[in-house]
Amino acid sequence: QVQLVESGGGLVQPGGSLRLSCTASLSIFSFNVMGWYRQTPGNERELVATVTKEAIRNYSDSVKGRFTISRDNAKDTVFLQMNSLKPEDAAVYYCNGKLSRDNLDYWGTGILVTVSS
Repeated sequence: QVQLVESGGGLVQPGGSLRLSCTASLSIFSFNVMGWYRQTPGNERELVATVTKEAIRNYSDSVKGRFTISRDNAKDTVFLQMNSLKPEDAAVYYCNGKLSRDNLDYWGTGILVTVSS
């Protein structure tokens, strides 16, 4: 059973920081790519950042320079450090992993990030 469990969301003021964590139920080397996506009501889920098994990172233009994705292989965890948060960053954030053995996407249940004063 593949599980991705997110943590670290919550309420933060504009300009503040949060760090999201995604812990997998198996080695993250089992995934070709892991990443973070976000979704707001009425909108499609959008890519925020991804990191490959080889640690190649990719960011959406809207978060480039403010967010950093990283991985701790020993803890089977992927992080999303979010700095200089804006109200438009508020969303439900989802962890994603594309499993190597079946090439399927697996998702966490999502975690809410609220940016408000």
